[in-house]
Amino acid sequence: MIPECKEVGVASGRPCGDAVYFLTRFLLRPAGDSFDVLAIEPDPGARGLMRPIASERLLADHREVVVHPGRVRLWDRALLLRLARASNHRCTVFTGLDEHVTFVLDPGDELLAVHVYDIEPPRPNLSAGIREMEELGLFGDLGVGFCHHVRDIRGAGAAVYPCRASGFPRTLDADRVESGETVACCTTGRELIEDCYRVPFVQADTCPLGQVGAEPFVARCCRSERRGLREIGGYFGTVVHWGDSPAQIFDAVRELVAAWRARDADRCG
Repeated sequence: MIPECKEVGVASGRPCGDAVYFLTRFLLRPAGDSFDVLAIEPDPGARGLMRPIASERLLADHREVVVHPGRVRLWDRALLLRLARASNHRCTVFTGLDEHVTFVLDPGDELLAVHVYDIEPPRPNLSAGIREMEELGLFGDLGVGFCHHVRDIRGAGAAVYPCRASGFPRTLDADRVESGETVACCTTGRELIEDCYRVPFVQADTCPLGQVGAEPFVARCCRSERRGLREIGGYFGTVVHWGDSPAQIFDAVRELVAAWRARDADRCG
């Protein structure tokens, strides 16, 4: 459970007696250096901003509650869940950057694992971009975590690699392919060799789509016709283009998560 901060009040004083703000559904009642956490119901028949409490129920005793040090992004629910699990307490209280508060009660495995498939070198733009956006909390409201599968193509043992940007001594965009050589490349590289050199060669496939082995996934590919939601090898996910911007990657992940949860709802319904 992670309530919205507008629903959480701190009972540190009694300026209005036992009345609470009309939106309040949870109270943190100070107890030593911690809190008792209560679920409350304001009197439904009352009017005004401050209303009497009709009922209250203890959710967590102060001995089960820990207060997280420092300030965090309260909108980043994924971060709150990770921190709460690491606290080893039933309930963790968090203070936001703007001094609002909330708590996580009984954190479980609520995060949806999204599998990210990419390669390096050069920079794995999909994986690195997702890490940077996650650090900023941009996916915080989605309730997701990311499992990164970044293949180092230097282990392909090839004579020729895809491009100069990767730092390899021989690359498809700068050097000729000789008959019988092993070339680390994807479908586009294979077509280039077949069109330009027309020699037999051994392909060591580098396309991230060939790594997909879990769902939901997001993978990077240089073929624009593959972009979007699709199944690869029976696994559901989305494909982003090699040159997609962070904004496009962000939109693709959000679309994927919405589609995955809609599929789950359909199966359950």
